[in-house]
Amino acid sequence: MAKITPNFNFSGNCYEAIQLYQRAFDARIHTLIRNRDAVWDEATAKMTEAEKELVYHAEVFIGEARIMMSDNPDLPLQPVLALSLTVTMDTKEEVMRAFEVMQDGGNIIYPPQATAYSSCFVSLTDRFGFRWVIMTEQTEK
Repeated sequence: MAKITPNFNFSGNCYEAIQLYQRAFDARIHTLIRNRDAVWDEATAKMTEAEKELVYHAEVFIGEARIMMSDNPDLPLQPVLALSLTVTMDTKEEVMRAFEVMQDGGNIIYPPQATAYSSCFVSLTDRFGFRWVIMTEQTEK
């Protein structure tokens, strides 16, 4: 059985993003390996102390969904609006709590609103350039 797992790449601020997602979505860290802990030998010896602290590989769970994350400061990363992660919450209050955290430094695409399929729907890019939709699945709560 195939699984699709989002893999977020950062320019050196991966751990900061993990902390944001913990606050917004009660995300749980399953795996966190820094460059200093990876088996690199020659490459690790050439790294600065700051580079050794970067995230080599992380696995974070939002609910039951796994997201992989890592720092790749050598890549020219660009925000992408064509793809988003959707987090479905049980209540409007939960959506608004997550939105309050995520909007800090981000850009709101669609402000909180009711839709034909959600009593509370919001879309934004976070301060790292990732697009999120936070919503309820139903219209009665």
